Amino acid sequence: MAIKLKRVYDSPNKSDGMRILVERLWPRGLSKDKANVDLWVKELAPSTSLRKWFDHDPKKWKEFRSCYFKEIGKLNEEVEGLLEHVRRSKVTFVFASREEKLDNAVALKEFTEKLL
Repeated sequence: MAIKLKRVYDSPNKSDGMRILVERLWPRGLSKDKANVDLWVKELAPSTSLRKWFDHDPKKWKEFRSCYFKEIGKLNEEVEGLLEHVRRSKVTFVFASREEKLDNAVALKEFTEKLL
């Protein structure tokens, strides 16, 4: 039941399982066919104001995670829907950022795994 992480711009692979886009905005310059996304959970992405405030600044990571967890903690139906997918099959959270360690996908993975 491990959740994998992958940039949406990287080539899809069978080992990805269900590819879930965890961004509020569709990735730039990427067609829906090339993205090969099975589900887009934009409501579980950080709010626009939180995303812009964070701007992948490592100094803000801890506070970003805390604020982001509060945001998604209020989205019970959406979180439960995501958990159902994670429990049923292999999933990969796909994201657009070049930043692979301090990204909302990393935080959402952590949040989701704690609930499992």
